[in-house]
Amino acid sequence: MGLRDELLKPIWHAFTALDLDKSGKVSKSQLKVLSHNLCTVMRIPHNPVALEEHFKDNDEGPVSTQGYMPYLSRFILDKVHDNFDRFELNKMCWTLCVRKNLNMNHLLITDEDAFNIWCVFNFLSEDKYPLVIVIEEVEYFLRRLTEAMGGSWEEERFQSYRTQQSSRQKGLSAWEFIELVGLGHFSRGMHRQTLSMGIREVFREHVLDVLKQGYMMKKGHKRKNWTERWFVLQLSSVSYYVGEDLSEKKGDILLDRSSCVESLPDRDGKKCLFIIKCSDKSFEISASDTKKKQEWMQAVQSCIQALRGGQPSPHYTARQQRRELRRRLKVEQDQMQEGMRQLQVANERKQREVEAMRKKLQDAAASAALEERRRMQTQQELQERHRTDLEREKMVRQQMEQQVAQKSSELEQYLLRVRELEDMYHRLEEALEDERQARQDEENMRKLQARLLEEEACKRVELEQLHMQQQQAMSQTEAEKQQLKKERVEKESALRAAMMQLEQLEDERKGALQQYEQVTKKLEKATDKTRSWKDKVAHHEGLIHLIQPGGKGPQKITNWGPAAFSEAELNLREQEWQQQKNRPPRPPKPQ
Repeated sequence: MGLRDELLKPIWHAFTALDLDKSGKVSKSQLKVLSHNLCTVMRIPHNPVALEEHFKDNDEGPVSTQGYMPYLSRFILDKVHDNFDRFELNKMCWTLCVRKNLNMNHLLITDEDAFNIWCVFNFLSEDKYPLVIVIEEVEYFLRRLTEAMGGSWEEERFQSYRTQQSSRQKGLSAWEFIELVGLGHFSRGMHRQTLSMGIREVFREHVLDVLKQGYMMKKGHKRKNWTERWFVLQLSSVSYYVGEDLSEKKGDILLDRSSCVESLPDRDGKKCLFIIKCSDKSFEISASDTKKKQEWMQAVQSCIQALRGGQPSPHYTARQQRRELRRRLKVEQDQMQEGMRQLQVANERKQREVEAMRKKLQDAAASAALEERRRMQTQQELQERHRTDLEREKMVRQQMEQQVAQKSSELEQYLLRVRELEDMYHRLEEALEDERQARQDEENMRKLQARLLEEEACKRVELEQLHMQQQQAMSQTEAEKQQLKKERVEKESALRAAMMQLEQLEDERKGALQQYEQVTKKLEKATDKTRSWKDKVAHHEGLIHLIQPGGKGPQKITNWGPAAFSEAELNLREQEWQQQKNRPPRPPKPQ
């Protein structure tokens, strides 16, 4: 929580005390007095003209808190520095609001105790307006107060009180909180002075930010003597007083980031020594025992580490942790409530479904009962009808038995007639079967005859076609036979003529062959003579060339050999052969 938030809470109490009719508005004259006192206490130069300028449009009536808040922020809170006495500011705001809100006659505490509780309320209350303290912070304060008084915590009594206050969701106001402590509900059996001392200790811890306090011996800087002092440890300083009533302050040990605390060995008849080293001075201190020495050294070292880390006071840190825990618990509670609400909605939906199902079951049961009654009624009607039908059937059966007795004789005659008719029927069936078989055979014969006739007609057509083809072939064959016969006769006559010519030619060939042999012999002789002469001529003359017999054209070669006939002879022989060929054949000799 910042300085501005700390200052706003007591100022809010003072402003609401000036709002007599609870309308949220305060007159300008009262705001002037409040602003002047605030500036005086917080050592800020007061500017009344700025207030007049800020509210110049509201001269005829009161001004609201919304109109005063911008002025307070701009001209007072923005200019304030942490160089004033906060106790004096709280005392001034307390004086303005206590008489209008608190009656001290029935309380067990003094005015100073009520003021201390009011200051603790401002420290523990939520940062929301109007200011209230939640029940968890009330429990924390009462536990701490009981511890400071040396009493035991009564959990059942507080839970009973918490149950009574469960309907109040917003918490307690400052005056209700003071009355709760002042009436002594949670300090029964305690003396007033013990209660007052416990309230003062809790006030010093949370408002004055006292982390530890107690008697120790301090060594002087000038006389070097040891004097007992009441030490009060805060985050940035260690103050020492003549007594624990804090009436006479003897000095301060200012702590900063460069400060340190160290243990010292026993000397000069003093034990449990330690020294606090600051930037300008060092302070030697002697505790009553080793335990207190360690506690004080750890407490001072924790303050120095907090200053080095820029951390707030442990009381502020614990308060923020409690608030964060409440916030998380509230979130979880809201989530749980939302879950419960959803479960409740689902449960209501299920209940509606169950109710609808129950109603349907009731309707179904009613329908089933009605149906059962109808079924029973129908069954009774059916039984009555069945009984009537049985009686009727009984009468009918008796009548039928009489009729059966009467009809039995008729039946015997009828059965005899039926047997005769069955015999006739069997004979008729046999006759019909024979007739059907005969008709079927006749039909098969007729089909077979028709197929044979059809095949016969096809065969007749084929025979006629074959006959016509045969006649045509016979006529053609006869003509060909005559022609062949004629040709055969002609060929036979030509063959005979050719045979005769062949025989003649064979004779001529033989004569020609003989002539060829003779000519060949002559030619060989002539060749031998010619060769001998050529040799002679070549030998003697050398330049004489013999002229070979025969022409230059191609020679005719026949079966008689080459150059057996001349061209004229061959032509003559060819003409004779053609004449013999064209000559008609002679008729054959009679056999």
